[in-house]
Amino acid sequence: MCLSTTMFIAHLTNQLIADKVLALQILALLLERPTDDSVEIAVGFMREVGALLSQICPKANNAIYERFRAVLHEGEIDKRVQYMIEVLFQVRKDKYKDNQPVIQELDLVEEEDQITHNISLDDDDLDAEEMANIFKYDPNYDENEQKYNAIKAEILGEGSDEESESGDESGSEEESEEEGEDEEEQRLELLDKTNADVIELRRKIYLTVMSSVNFEEACHKLMRINIPEGHEIELCNMIIECCSQERTYLKYYGLMAERFCKSDRMWVDNFTGCFREVFETIHRYETNRLRNIAKLFAHLFNTDSLPWTTFEIIILTEENTTSASRIFIKILFQEINEFLGLKTLKERLADPYMSESLAGMFPKDNPRNTRFAINYWTSIGLGAVTEDLREWLRTAPQQSIRRDDSSSDSSDSSSSDSD
Repeated sequence: MCLSTTMFIAHLTNQLIADKVLALQILALLLERPTDDSVEIAVGFMREVGALLSQICPKANNAIYERFRAVLHEGEIDKRVQYMIEVLFQVRKDKYKDNQPVIQELDLVEEEDQITHNISLDDDDLDAEEMANIFKYDPNYDENEQKYNAIKAEILGEGSDEESESGDESGSEEESEEEGEDEEEQRLELLDKTNADVIELRRKIYLTVMSSVNFEEACHKLMRINIPEGHEIELCNMIIECCSQERTYLKYYGLMAERFCKSDRMWVDNFTGCFREVFETIHRYETNRLRNIAKLFAHLFNTDSLPWTTFEIIILTEENTTSASRIFIKILFQEINEFLGLKTLKERLADPYMSESLAGMFPKDNPRNTRFAINYWTSIGLGAVTEDLREWLRTAPQQSIRRDDSSSDSSDSSSSDSD
């Protein structure tokens, strides 16, 4: 809610509807006593309004960035928010190329017709006009809607566009056919180049990752790569791929993935998608590659870079796992246990908020699956996390246990008969 509201105010400032003083006051207020939430809101607000402030009030803009720098050096806020500030400085360095004040499609009002409202946080006479927030029945709804549409068409110039279109209809059929052919050729050319662009992007990412001295340098260089919209997951895939190719796991890759996850929510979603894809295709990986990938994701879960709700994809039953997936889960949780400790791991897995997401790893749908899960966790040295499962199995209705035993016996006998 706060992010949406401040973004709305930022665009009011960009459109010169609200004066720059309001934006500066909001930034000063948010950074006066910095918290994780206030700094995150300030970063989002500055990304939207920074380009305008750098043009019309550079001194005040520099002062705000000095405050951001001070907050970063104090180091009292969460790492994720610190990374967001670093990304903001990179956005500033790139001159807000993806956050222009007013895009051409919305530059509709002539400069002489613009009215800027001088509103300040210190104003005592601000009226929210709460009475205007009440629904009133309009008996002339259709008539008023027609008037509104006419005014909207006049402002947006829809009528003049239609007239110009009707006036420009003249032209030879040959020209229109040639234009159509040219467009089709361009479309085909784009389709032909798409795969080549992805290969080139992956090559750039690979060279950057392999040539960097440390993870901070790698992240800085990778953030400067112009990744096309919708291809961000290629960066995540390349980090995982490079990590899997190493002879032993290098923490370099985990720190790099952590930095991206904590800098923007988009990377969390992409790495979560990668975890799902890797787990579903884990049988394709060799044991060494599998081990490196498991340790990479263990680092992300240890540092809370990925939410533990991601574990909902794991269904720990004999039918839903393979030898490869069981090895992957083993390495993953042994690494998490080594980092967090058994006590903290038990507390995390027993969190009521996580119960729905972890139901697949601790099945209670039938005793047979429960026994399999208990035996599995015990065999990898984590039997302590199955206390709740053991209690459920002990107190489960005897009728369901007998039914399960009889069904397993009948399946065994039928298989022996067939032999």
